[in-house]
Amino acid sequence: MPEQRISRWYFGGIASCGAACCTHPLDLIKVLLQTQQEVKTRMVGMAVHVVRSDGVLALYSGLSAAVCRQLTYSMTRFAIYETVRDMMGSGTNRPMPFYQKVLLAAFGGLVGGFVGTPADMVNVRMQNDVKLPSELRRNYAHALDGLFRVWREEGMRKLFSGATMASSRGALVTVGQLSCYDQAKQLVVGTGVMTDNIVTHFLASLIAGGCATILCQPLDVLKTRLMNSKGEYGGVVHCLLDTAKLGPKAFYKGLVPAGIRLIPQTVLTFMFLEQLRAHFGIRVIPST
Repeated sequence: MPEQRISRWYFGGIASCGAACCTHPLDLIKVLLQTQQEVKTRMVGMAVHVVRSDGVLALYSGLSAAVCRQLTYSMTRFAIYETVRDMMGSGTNRPMPFYQKVLLAAFGGLVGGFVGTPADMVNVRMQNDVKLPSELRRNYAHALDGLFRVWREEGMRKLFSGATMASSRGALVTVGQLSCYDQAKQLVVGTGVMTDNIVTHFLASLIAGGCATILCQPLDVLKTRLMNSKGEYGGVVHCLLDTAKLGPKAFYKGLVPAGIRLIPQTVLTFMFLEQLRAHFGIRVIPST
C-alpha cells in the first residue's frame, strides 16, 4: 500500500493563521456589522466607509490579534481533534464513526474556544476601533499590548469575558468544520469517482464551511456583542434578551459576510493543512 502521512499537532494552527491573513478584511467587516445596534450599513457600504475614513490598511486592523487567536484557539482544537482521531485510527483502516467525530470536535472546540477567548476579545476590540470616534478608541498597538492593557486596566476576569459563548461557538464551528470536513472527504473518496486530491479537499472544505456558518452564526453574534461591551450586559442571558428585542433576524445579522468570511477561511485552512500534511507530515506505513 502507498505511504500515508498524518498531521503534526501544530499544523492546524499554522494553516489557520495563513487563512486568517487572507480573510481578515472580511472578518473585520463582519464584526462591524454585528456590533451595530440597528442595521444602518450593509457589507459593501461598511467596507467603503472604513476605507474612506481610515484608509485601506484599516481593513487589517487587529490582524496581530487574529493571528494570536489562531495560534491559541485553532491550534488547540486541531491538536485535540487530529491527535485523538489519529490515535484511535492507528493500526486500523476503518475511519471513526461520524458521531464520534462530532463528539471529539465539540470537545476540542470547547477547549480551544476557552483558551482563545483573551485573544478573541482583543481581536474584536481592535477591529471595532475603526468605527469609533478617535476619543473613544482603545488604540491597542498590537495583540500583546491589548492583552496586557486589559489585564492591567480591567482585571484577569475581563480577559475571559464571553468565554462561555466563545467556547460554545468554538464547539459548533469545530463540529461544522473538522468533523464535517472529514466526513465529506470520506464520502467523496468513497464514491470511487474522485481520489484524495486537491479537488476533493476543495469540495469537502466548501461543504464544511457552509455547515459551520449556519451552526455558529447566532452564538457568533452574541459572542461579539459580549466581548465588545463596556459593562452594559450583566451576562449571557442579558445579552441574549437584549439581542432578541431586535427580532429573530438579529441573531443572523451579518450572515452573508460571515459566510463570505468563514467559508473561504475554511477552504483555505484545509487546503493549507493538506499541503502541510502531504509535504511535512509524519510518515505512516499502513498495516496490511
